[in-house]
Amino acid sequence: MNIYVCLKQVPDTEASILVKDGKSIQEANIKWIISPYDEYAIEEALKLKEKTPGSTVTALCLGPERVHSALRSVLAMGADKAVHIESNGYLDDQNTAQALAEVIKADSAFGVIFTGKQAIDNDSYQLHLRLAENLGIPAATHVTAFTVEGQKVKVQREIDEGAKEMIEMSIPCLVAAAKGLNTPRYASMMGIMKAKKIEIKKITLSEIGVNESQNKVQLLKLSAPAEKPQGRVIPGEPADAVKELVRLLREEAKVL
Repeated sequence: MNIYVCLKQVPDTEASILVKDGKSIQEANIKWIISPYDEYAIEEALKLKEKTPGSTVTALCLGPERVHSALRSVLAMGADKAVHIESNGYLDDQNTAQALAEVIKADSAFGVIFTGKQAIDNDSYQLHLRLAENLGIPAATHVTAFTVEGQKVKVQREIDEGAKEMIEMSIPCLVAAAKGLNTPRYASMMGIMKAKKIEIKKITLSEIGVNESQNKVQLLKLSAPAEKPQGRVIPGEPADAVKELVRLLREEAKVL
């Protein structure tokens, strides 16, 4: 089986994000990581490979040159191939999904595709469903359990109020991983050394017929959220403090 895993490189959750020109962020000194939900997707793809003799795992990532570090990490964990779709501009979810789909469709024998359920930078929760639509295959999102039986995939996914849903899909299909699906592995030293020797295939957007002019969503402005005002401590006896709080809510905050 030819297994694919799609990943995104995002700023570390502890990074300090500064807006540069109203449409982008200052990338200097930012630590870039693989989006955490994608790590569960990578692990599940590798587990499926180990259970299915003759299978291969190909990692796909769209972005600038820096995404090579993310692809090298996946190769070090055990992926067999890596593909970098070169893009230095802004692509919306539909355009990104089309780019990934064009690469995958070139392989007539693709099987299960793994993604994270969402990326932690824009949290759009769209890409996996748009990718499945482009490929014309079934998809399951927020997956917390996964098994394969012959040419069928069975997954468990979380739905509203903690309930769980079981879905069966025919292969090829797409699985969007959630926290709890597995425990992602660490790359071994041998894996890291081996990954350095594997060539990362580069594909330009023009080769697959995708460009920014096809975006349906335009980025008009990017701004940091306003800083929250500091809290206030109201001194005094409880009864007096409550009266003062009510006055402030009525006269200053104007919420009463």
